[in-house]
Amino acid sequence: MFVLGIDPGLTRMGYGVVAKSPSGIRAVTVGVIRTEKNQRVSERLLELHRDLTAIIEEHRIDTAAIEQVFSNHNRATATGTGRASGVAMLALAQAGIPVVEYTPSAVKMALTGYGAADKQQVQRVVQMRLGLAVAPKPADAADALAIAVCHLQAAGLQMRLGEAAST
Repeated sequence: MFVLGIDPGLTRMGYGVVAKSPSGIRAVTVGVIRTEKNQRVSERLLELHRDLTAIIEEHRIDTAAIEQVFSNHNRATATGTGRASGVAMLALAQAGIPVVEYTPSAVKMALTGYGAADKQQVQRVVQMRLGLAVAPKPADAADALAIAVCHLQAAGLQMRLGEAAST
């Protein structure tokens, strides 16, 4: 199973693909799609869509998870993040890939057991869980991997609960 995690943003959109197999989970690819602030918003959104579509086409994505847009103190940042999130969901829907949203605190809770964990804690757990030599950077990319790992955990739990309910 291949899971695409997305940390949406208009200037930087983090992405991470994680593969689950009987032998465990591993990072397949991770990175950040960047757009230039001096471009028109419509051009930046198109660029995000094109790049994300290319990532989706390159990998056999089964499902996706995206960080849920939450209220931000900076209205411009929240608006840009919301737009980027919508573009990501559109690209996933066009490819027929189901997508689930997780709040930042739910991701932190799933990975570290503490919903207010700091970024370094999350990066260390992602590094450990995926067997990476170094913690993933930048933070947008690390967050995307964390979202993908969170989704794998949640999907596994839901499957086990379903099996338990049917017995």
